[in-house]
Amino acid sequence: MDLGTVIGLVLILALLAGAMAMGVGIGAYIDIPSVLIVIGGSMGALMIAFKPVQMKKFMKVFMIAVKPPEEDVAELIKKLVAYSSKARKDGLLALEGDANNESNDFLRKGLSMAIDGSEPDTIRTLLEIEMEQTGARHKAHSSIFSTWAGIAGAFGMIGTLIGLVAMLLNMADPSAIGPSMAVALLTTMYGAIIGNVLGTPVANILDIRSSDEMLIKEIVLTGIMSIQDGDAPRDLEAKLLAYLPPEHRESSI
Repeated sequence: MDLGTVIGLVLILALLAGAMAMGVGIGAYIDIPSVLIVIGGSMGALMIAFKPVQMKKFMKVFMIAVKPPEEDVAELIKKLVAYSSKARKDGLLALEGDANNESNDFLRKGLSMAIDGSEPDTIRTLLEIEMEQTGARHKAHSSIFSTWAGIAGAFGMIGTLIGLVAMLLNMADPSAIGPSMAVALLTTMYGAIIGNVLGTPVANILDIRSSDEMLIKEIVLTGIMSIQDGDAPRDLEAKLLAYLPPEHRESSI
């Protein structure tokens, strides 16, 4: 689990719930019509805005924000340097067993193409296409949540207008003003909570996750091309360590 994301979500919800409980109680902030307008309406609008296959991945994408796939970049660099040493000593064909057992799909694909004797330009082109398509999919996934933030806020305003219209039409009946006013205010609150707790922050952390994955793929691409070119392991390590912050650049050679 990403403790920052989990603690942030829990902290926000706990503080909001505590503030409500210290006032008039949490029950006063629960309003079914407001829930139907904001949550139901915004989810319906998302179903219009995105393809069904994208919406099916809604929870899976959310869980990436909470529990991202882990990749030890330092260990990845050490692995690429080891592959480079083995290739220079025994030839590219010696990496065939390593490629078959490689857990990183992107690295396995690149190694396999290098071992098969594919041209460097072909390998680079194919791997860059995969990187571009992966980035495009990630952008589409994060846009679900950024779009949700805007749509939820808009439906909050729609709910406010619905509540105000109902209140104005029932000015002669004081007992009807309270429920209508509750809808008007709570829909705005629900929209703001969705947008600023689940919408924009999740979209932002998904963009960061995407950038992290693209960095790993860039390191792998650089490593594959260097291994195929026969670069010295020390030169390859120096090249790959340049992708890391200075405080994390530790040589293993």
